Amino acid sequence: MWTPETLLLVAAAFLAGGLVKGLIGTGLPTVALALLAVTLGLKVAMPLIVVPALVTNVWQALSGGAFVALLRRLWPLLAMLCIGAWFGAGILARGDALVFSGLLGLLLCLYSAISLLTPQIPAPGRWERLMSPAVGGVTGVITGLTGSFLMPGVLYIQALGLPRDHFIQAMGITFTVATLALAGSLGGHGLLPVELGLMSLAGLPTALLGQVLGRWLRGRFSEAGFRRFFFAALAVLGLYLALRAFL
Repeated sequence: MWTPETLLLVAAAFLAGGLVKGLIGTGLPTVALALLAVTLGLKVAMPLIVVPALVTNVWQALSGGAFVALLRRLWPLLAMLCIGAWFGAGILARGDALVFSGLLGLLLCLYSAISLLTPQIPAPGRWERLMSPAVGGVTGVITGLTGSFLMPGVLYIQALGLPRDHFIQAMGITFTVATLALAGSLGGHGLLPVELGLMSLAGLPTALLGQVLGRWLRGRFSEAGFRRFFFAALAVLGLYLALRAFL
């Protein structure tokens, strides 16, 4: 039963995620997923991020002028991501959600550490044809298990060395496909009840409001400083998820 307190919590999580996306251009599903996993549990949090994540990434996927070229380059990664997400969601349906929320916490810590330290990730070069489907499959399984699209797919796409506009569009394409794969996989394994689907739709207005506020605040904050604060806070949240699951 959804209480007014729970509805307020969901709205606040999407508002926070939208605010971060408006400020730095990414982070809506990550922030909302982490906050909701801490408070409502992973199996509830994952369906709730579907609609806001999809709507806020479709425009990004279609903007940049290289949609067809990027789709041709990324299709092995995207196809295996969809397959992997199905298997990951199947494991989640039969497993202990608390353990997988701990895995999500570890992934958030790792992603935050890499983002803060910004190590140089080597380009795949001539190995791209082999690595793309492998990375897509691993990313898909992790997406199905935790609802997070970050690892290792985001790092791999960064390593491709795409021009900035094409990189942003590639991320939009990947996140859109990952969200659709997650929704289909959750639904296929009985983890996307109608109630949560409607609640996901209801979270969209606050997500969009957060984006508008974030864009308005962007010129009033140092983006570099806010990114450091964001990844540090994300690491703390991830650490809490991991400790709660494994200790």
